[in-house]
Amino acid sequence: MEKAKEIQPMKSFSKEIIALEKGKLPPQAVDLEEAVLGAMMIDKKGIDEVIDILQPDAFYKEAHKYIFEAIDQLFVGNQPIDLLTVSTQLRMNGKLDLVGGDYYLVGLTQRITSSAHIEFHSRIILQKFIQRSLIRISNEIIEDAYDETSDVFDLLDKAEAKLYEVTQGNVKKSSETAQSLVAQAKKRIEEISTKEGLSGLPTGFHLLDELTSGWQPSDLIIIAARPGMGKTAFVLSMARNIAIESGAGVAFFSLEMSSVQLITRLISSETGLNSEKLRTGKLETHEWEQLNVKVKDLERAPLYIDDTPSLSIFDLRAKARRLASQHNIKLIIIDYLQLMTAGGNQKGGGNREQEISTISRNLKALAKELDIPVIALSQLSRAVETRGTSKRPLLSDLRESGAIEQDADIVSFIYRPEYYKIEEWDDEQRSPTTGQAEFIVAKHRNGGLDNIRLKFLGQFGKFDNLELSVPGDQFFGSAMNDVDNSFRQNQQNFTNSLPPSDDVFGNDDGVPF
Repeated sequence: MEKAKEIQPMKSFSKEIIALEKGKLPPQAVDLEEAVLGAMMIDKKGIDEVIDILQPDAFYKEAHKYIFEAIDQLFVGNQPIDLLTVSTQLRMNGKLDLVGGDYYLVGLTQRITSSAHIEFHSRIILQKFIQRSLIRISNEIIEDAYDETSDVFDLLDKAEAKLYEVTQGNVKKSSETAQSLVAQAKKRIEEISTKEGLSGLPTGFHLLDELTSGWQPSDLIIIAARPGMGKTAFVLSMARNIAIESGAGVAFFSLEMSSVQLITRLISSETGLNSEKLRTGKLETHEWEQLNVKVKDLERAPLYIDDTPSLSIFDLRAKARRLASQHNIKLIIIDYLQLMTAGGNQKGGGNREQEISTISRNLKALAKELDIPVIALSQLSRAVETRGTSKRPLLSDLRESGAIEQDADIVSFIYRPEYYKIEEWDDEQRSPTTGQAEFIVAKHRNGGLDNIRLKFLGQFGKFDNLELSVPGDQFFGSAMNDVDNSFRQNQQNFTNSLPPSDDVFGNDDGVPF
């Protein structure tokens, strides 16, 4: 019995050993971390290959994070990187002793002889970091899912946002130094200098592009107007210009019209065929040929239309993230903001003004998260109609929430005097308003304000540039030039066909009586 009692503890001890051996360790590659850091300190070429791939948090060992931080600081400051400079930088950061001193740094450089395969090694380190991130995020999701007080829609959105960050390789940074931000800004300015002055996404409307330098990444742009002004026609024309002319991906979320209706309007605009004919299908033979030929560019355009009705802000964000990762979209258009719902715990009889505020805040957050411009159409209040004087919209006319004006980087309006039976513009020239519209930039966080006139082709549901001469339309000016040139040519031909002047007038000096 005593022997049996002695054996029992031995069995339990062996079980503990087995359990420990089968325990789970976070994914890691410490040996590759050492090889990469050593190679970065002995070969500058190795730094150039991996500095954009890795970040301090990608390293599993705490000491390696500090060493990479020091190397990154030297790289941003255009300083030489070697064993001595890294040691000096760590000492300045107060972390030399935490990494094991100069002895540990020397050991890293002795483990490697060149920077060969450094990029391959760094990508393995990044893979291990992504695995650790997924484990951490999964644990957070599990913990939140067990919390009965959490809203399930908020939980879904939060989970998808975290997974999107990992997919994009963007782990949120708490802060960035002024030094690194200045370097980023300088790099962006250099890139802009090669783009003919446009730092953002060109709309195809020249005067608007000059004012805004194109739609800027992370901006929320509100385009508001009363019904019938042509909001949808304007953004469709712009989406066409961006997708076809610039080749940039555009996501169009239509909460009002079906996707087939929208694409039919685009076909009308692209082919020059009247929208009424396209609706009825009564086309002549040559018009069918025109249709088949001119839609080729539209068929190839990276334009993605989603016509889900009553779309919630959570569904929009989920769809936008997927489109950004799968199709690399550069612009999101929402038609229109008041038809969206906040979703989640906002559902059911809440304050509509607070709901619109929630939506506008989330749209701005989405623009920053994806780093692309987001354009949202908005309705204006009826105050425009009740004004007895000018019908031109004001910022105070934005419907349902002042938060829209607060969150937006650009607030603009579309105004067509012709709609109100106003036949002349209220300017000095008193030029006719027929077939014209005004794009009013009423708020511009990073630029100037202006009223830009555009051509409106109602039969095609299309906006275009309005090229003006002095005064009046370019077509009118060019037509007058043609008439004038024709008159001069006829006059010259008539003169050349005449006999000498003295035979005509009876006067030697050619002066008529």
